[in-house]
Amino acid sequence: MLKNIRDKLTLLPTSPGCYLMKDKTGTIIYVGKAKNLKRRVSSYFNRTHTGKTARLVKDIVDFEYIVVGSNTESLVLEINLIKKYDPKYNILLRDDKSYPYIELTNEKYPRLLVVRNINLKKNNRNRMYGPYPNVGAARETVNLLNRLYPLRKCNTMPKRPCLYYHIGECLGYCFKDIDNSTIKQMEDEIIKFLKGDASIVIKKLEDEMEKESSLMHYEKAKELKELLDYVNITLVKQKVEINDTKDIDVFGYYIDKGYLSVQVFFIRGSKLVERHSKIWPIIDEVDEELTKYISYFYNKDVLLPKEILVPNIVDMELIKEYLNVNISSPSRGVKKNIIDMACDNAKISLEEKFDLIKKDEARTYEANEELKNILGLEKLDRIELFDNSHLFGSFNVSGMVVFIEGLPAKNEYRKFKITNDKNDDYGTMREAMYRRYFRVLKDNLTRPDLIIVDGGKGQMTVAHEVIDGLHMNIPIVGLKKDDKHSTNALIYDKEIEIDKSSNLFHYLERMQDEVHNFTINYHRKLRSKGAITSILDNIEGIGPNRRNELLKKFRSIKKMSEASIEELDEILPHKVSVNLKEFLESYRGV
Repeated sequence: MLKNIRDKLTLLPTSPGCYLMKDKTGTIIYVGKAKNLKRRVSSYFNRTHTGKTARLVKDIVDFEYIVVGSNTESLVLEINLIKKYDPKYNILLRDDKSYPYIELTNEKYPRLLVVRNINLKKNNRNRMYGPYPNVGAARETVNLLNRLYPLRKCNTMPKRPCLYYHIGECLGYCFKDIDNSTIKQMEDEIIKFLKGDASIVIKKLEDEMEKESSLMHYEKAKELKELLDYVNITLVKQKVEINDTKDIDVFGYYIDKGYLSVQVFFIRGSKLVERHSKIWPIIDEVDEELTKYISYFYNKDVLLPKEILVPNIVDMELIKEYLNVNISSPSRGVKKNIIDMACDNAKISLEEKFDLIKKDEARTYEANEELKNILGLEKLDRIELFDNSHLFGSFNVSGMVVFIEGLPAKNEYRKFKITNDKNDDYGTMREAMYRRYFRVLKDNLTRPDLIIVDGGKGQMTVAHEVIDGLHMNIPIVGLKKDDKHSTNALIYDKEIEIDKSSNLFHYLERMQDEVHNFTINYHRKLRSKGAITSILDNIEGIGPNRRNELLKKFRSIKKMSEASIEELDEILPHKVSVNLKEFLESYRGV
C-alpha cells in the first residue's frame, strides 16, 4: 500500500459520502458511495480481491472523498459524479440503453407511437405502456393495433385523404368530423389490450377472419390467422398467479465467479409481459451493487411502476426515498415466489453466458492490456483510429472510430468530408487529423491515449507532423501490412511483429475492419448523393456538351455503366469512352 493512501485511510470519517479513486495520471477511474466511508474505502486495501476489483485496486494511487448528510444524498452525488467524470470502472450508467414504450397520444385524434425519449413533463404518464426491452415487439404491437383500429397515422394533418383512408386503416380525420364516442371506444379497447386484456382484440380478429373466409378471401383470412397466432403466442404471455393488476417490476439476482446477474420482470395486468437481463463484473459489495443498479435503472427513461419487488439484501429505505415508490421484499406467498423465479432466471442467464463473457473479455480487455504493455504506455483507455477513402481523387473522405476499454464507442465516431479533391492520401490524412485535434484542443475534448493510422511510415510522418504542430503529446502507431494486405506489424519507435494467432492480432483486425467499414459506408452515402454531373466532371474529355448528350441518351449512371464501349463511342472519342467505362466500373465496385 502506498504511504499517502495509508495516511489518508487513518483520517477517513465514518460518515456517509462518496469516494473518487485515481490512477497514476490523476484520472478518476472509479466513483463509489458508502454509508461509512472509513469502512468501505479501507476494504479496498485490507483484504484480497479478485477479478475487476483486483484490477481497480492495482490502478489506484490516490483517492478523494466527499462527506454528505445522508445515504440518499450520497447516492444522488454518486450519480452526478459518474455522469461528470465517466470513470472507466463505473459501467452501470454507461452501458444500459433506454427502453421503448408505446404511447397512445393525448390528442383530439390520437396516434400510436413507439417512443424512447420520454418527456415526463408531458401529461401522458397514464398513456404510456411498456417498457418493451425488445423494440421489435413494440413495433409489431403498434402495427397490429393500427391494422385493427383506424386511428390517425399522419404526423400532421394532410389536406386530402391518404392511402390509409382508402385501405380502411384511417377514418379520414383530415376531412371528416368523427364522432368523439367512436374515438373513445377505440381508445378504451386499445388501452385494455395494452394493459394485458387481449380478449377484445382476439374476438375482433376471429370475427374478421370468419367473415373473410366466408367470402372466400382466403389470403386475407390467412393474414388474419397469422395475426391471431401472434397475439396468442407472443402477446398473451405467461400468466402470473397474482391477484394484483397494477404495474409491478420484480428484481432477482445471482452472483458467481465475480459476476452479478440481474433479471427484471415487468408485470402488467397480472401478466409477465417482458423481462430484462444484465450481467456485469462487480466491484462493490453485492448489496451495494444491486441497490445502485435498481436506483440507476429508473434514470434511463424507464417509467416507475406502482410497486417494486426486490430481494431482502437490497437497501429498500434508500430506494424508496430516492425513487418515491412503493418497494417491498415479501418473505412468503405469491410475490416471494415471483422474486425467486426472477433469481432463478438470473442464475440461468449467467450460467448460459459466462463462457461467452470470459471469451469476450479476453478479446477486449486482455488484448488492450497486451497492446498497452507492448507499447510501454502507462494508460490505454481510449484509442482513435483513422482511415481514408476516395474514388480517383473524388469524394475524398476520412473516418475516425473510437475504442474505449477495448470496445467500440459508436457515439464517438466522426466523419470528415475532405476539401482537397485530389488523389492525395497524405493530404487527406493531414486535413482530417488537424480538424479533429484542433477541435479537441479548442473545445477541451477527451484526448486519446493512442492514435492508430491505417498505413505505413508515410501516414505516420503526416500524423506526427499534425500532432507535434499542435503541441500535443499523443502516441501514434501505424499498421504495416504484408504482401497479402494483412497486418503483420506495428510501427512505433520500431517495427513490432504480431503473432497472427494472438488476441492482439484479432483485436487490431477488428479495429481495422470497423474504421474501414465506417469510412467506406460514409463514402458510399456521400457518393450516392453526388449529382450525376459531378461524377461525369471527373472524366477528362467530357465537357458540358458531351455530358448533356450522355445524360440525354442514357438518363442514369446505372444505364451508362451497362452500356458497351461501342455505344459510348457514338458520343465520345474512343479513348474517352474507355476512361469513362473504367471509371464507372470502379465507381460501382467501391
